[in-house]
Amino acid sequence: MSNKISAADIKSLRERTGAGLMDCKKALAECDADIDKAIEYLRKKGLAAAAKKAGRLASEGLVVSYIHSNNRVGVLLEVNCETDFVAVTDDFKTFCADVAMQIAAMSPLVVAREEVDPALVERERAIYREKALAEGKPEKIVDRIVDGQVNKYYSEACLLEQKFVKDDKKTIEQLLKELIAKLGENIKIRRFTRYELGEGLEKKSEDFAAEVAAQLSDR
Repeated sequence: MSNKISAADIKSLRERTGAGLMDCKKALAECDADIDKAIEYLRKKGLAAAAKKAGRLASEGLVVSYIHSNNRVGVLLEVNCETDFVAVTDDFKTFCADVAMQIAAMSPLVVAREEVDPALVERERAIYREKALAEGKPEKIVDRIVDGQVNKYYSEACLLEQKFVKDDKKTIEQLLKELIAKLGENIKIRRFTRYELGEGLEKKSEDFAAEVAAQLSDR
């Protein structure tokens, strides 16, 4: 071990990342004992490892529920992992709870952009193009503007692309990949349903004039 790397540094890095002892030692050695750089090193390594696990079957996991404190919004969420052992860990449970809360707060439409109806995307693209042209934007940059607007739409509609409400420096996808790296299993957010009180119901509008007329006719 380098003389610059202390046991306290290793302990601190392990507490902040959840990485193994040898991985922390290596990261600190590679990053000249700079803990912030070592965290980034481990994060990148973890993301690469997560990509390798993506094809593995994940059929265990949890179905969790979240009810917001005002009792007006609720979420049912299924998150899968490879083993029932991982499903009962605190890290996995915390992740599921955080994602359910994210869904309640940010109202995504789907988990990933592949699930968005292509016809819906094309309709949005047409609206963005028409708006850009109406604003007098040069034709040569309209496509770039439209692409930016479509990506913004995805970042709002797709759960994995949303910024995490507890830490907006991360997306939900980054949070997921960090968990995969930490727990060593493939983990997938499979599906969710979000309920909001009164959603989809056509609220009855009160016609005050008609109400007064009806009362007068009864006299």
